[in-house]
Amino acid sequence: MATLDHYLILSAILFCIGIFGLLTRRNAIGVLMSIELMFNSANINFIAFSKFITPEALTGQIFAVFVITVAAAEAAVGLAIVVLMYRNFDIVNVDNINFMKW
Repeated sequence: MATLDHYLILSAILFCIGIFGLLTRRNAIGVLMSIELMFNSANINFIAFSKFITPEALTGQIFAVFVITVAAAEAAVGLAIVVLMYRNFDIVNVDNINFMKW
Protein backbone atom coordinates (compact mmCIF):
# COMPACT_ATOMS: atom_id res chain seq x y z
CA MET A 1 0.00 0.00 0.00
CA ALA A 2 1.40 3.36 -1.00
CA THR A 3 1.44 5.98 1.72
CA LEU A 4 1.47 9.75 1.52
CA ASP A 5 5.26 9.72 1.84
CA HIS A 6 5.59 7.64 -1.33
CA TYR A 7 3.53 10.12 -3.32
CA LEU A 8 5.44 13.09 -1.91
CA ILE A 9 8.80 11.50 -2.73
CA LEU A 10 7.65 10.72 -6.27
CA SER A 11 6.41 14.27 -6.68
CA ALA A 12 9.64 15.74 -5.33
CA ILE A 13 11.70 13.61 -7.72
CA LEU A 14 9.57 14.68 -10.70
CA PHE A 15 9.77 18.33 -9.64
CA CYS A 16 13.57 18.13 -9.32
CA ILE A 17 13.82 16.55 -12.77
CA GLY A 18 11.65 19.38 -14.11
CA ILE A 19 13.83 22.04 -12.46
CA PHE A 20 16.96 20.36 -13.81
CA GLY A 21 15.49 20.28 -17.31
CA LEU A 22 14.38 23.90 -17.05
CA LEU A 23 17.83 25.08 -16.04
CA THR A 24 19.87 22.97 -18.46
CA ARG A 25 17.78 22.88 -21.67
CA ARG A 26 18.47 25.33 -24.44
CA ASN A 27 15.69 24.09 -26.70
CA ALA A 28 12.32 25.78 -26.16
CA ILE A 29 10.41 22.50 -26.57
CA GLY A 30 12.51 20.91 -23.82
CA VAL A 31 11.85 23.87 -21.54
CA LEU A 32 8.09 23.55 -22.11
CA MET A 33 8.24 19.83 -21.36
CA SER A 34 10.11 20.53 -18.12
CA ILE A 35 7.46 23.02 -17.06
CA GLU A 36 4.76 20.45 -17.79
CA LEU A 37 6.62 17.93 -15.65
CA MET A 38 6.66 20.39 -12.77
CA PHE A 39 2.91 21.00 -13.17
CA ASN A 40 2.27 17.26 -13.09
CA SER A 41 4.28 16.86 -9.90
CA ALA A 42 2.07 19.54 -8.31
CA ASN A 43 -0.99 17.59 -9.49
CA ILE A 44 0.33 14.47 -7.76
CA ASN A 45 0.64 16.47 -4.54
CA PHE A 46 -2.89 17.88 -4.84
CA ILE A 47 -4.44 14.48 -5.41
CA ALA A 48 -2.34 12.70 -2.76
CA PHE A 49 -3.18 15.25 -0.07
CA SER A 50 -6.82 15.12 -1.07
CA LYS A 51 -6.85 11.33 -0.81
CA PHE A 52 -5.09 11.09 2.54
CA ILE A 53 -6.37 14.15 4.39
CA THR A 54 -9.98 14.54 3.21
CA PRO A 55 -10.94 11.49 1.15
CA GLU A 56 -14.62 12.46 0.99
CA ALA A 57 -13.91 15.88 -0.58
CA LEU A 58 -12.80 16.33 -4.16
CA THR A 59 -10.82 19.53 -3.66
CA GLY A 60 -7.48 18.09 -4.77
CA GLN A 61 -8.96 16.64 -7.92
CA ILE A 62 -10.67 19.94 -8.74
CA PHE A 63 -7.40 21.84 -8.30
CA ALA A 64 -5.65 19.25 -10.49
CA VAL A 65 -8.23 19.78 -13.26
CA PHE A 66 -7.63 23.54 -13.08
CA VAL A 67 -3.86 23.01 -13.25
CA ILE A 68 -4.28 20.72 -16.26
CA THR A 69 -6.41 23.38 -17.95
CA VAL A 70 -3.84 26.10 -17.32
CA ALA A 71 -1.04 23.78 -18.46
CA ALA A 72 -2.88 23.05 -21.71
CA ALA A 73 -3.31 26.76 -22.37
CA GLU A 74 0.35 27.38 -21.53
CA ALA A 75 1.44 24.61 -23.86
CA ALA A 76 -0.70 25.95 -26.71
CA VAL A 77 0.61 29.51 -26.37
CA GLY A 78 4.19 28.33 -25.85
CA LEU A 79 4.13 26.06 -28.88
CA ALA A 80 2.60 28.84 -30.99
CA ILE A 81 5.47 31.14 -29.99
CA VAL A 82 8.03 28.43 -30.76
CA VAL A 83 6.52 27.76 -34.19
CA LEU A 84 6.56 31.47 -35.02
CA MET A 85 10.16 31.76 -33.83
CA TYR A 86 11.14 28.85 -36.05
CA ARG A 87 9.28 30.23 -39.07
CA ASN A 88 10.78 33.70 -38.79
CA PHE A 89 14.30 33.03 -37.50
CA ASP A 90 14.94 29.27 -38.03
CA ILE A 91 15.92 28.77 -34.38
CA VAL A 92 14.25 27.46 -31.25
CA ASN A 93 17.18 28.15 -28.93
CA VAL A 94 16.10 30.04 -25.80
CA ASP A 95 19.49 31.78 -25.57
CA ASN A 96 18.70 33.74 -28.74
CA ILE A 97 15.32 35.12 -27.69
CA ASN A 98 16.69 38.64 -27.14
CA PHE A 99 15.46 39.61 -30.62
CA MET A 100 11.89 39.57 -29.24
CA LYS A 101 12.58 42.64 -27.06
CA TRP A 102 11.68 45.17 -29.71
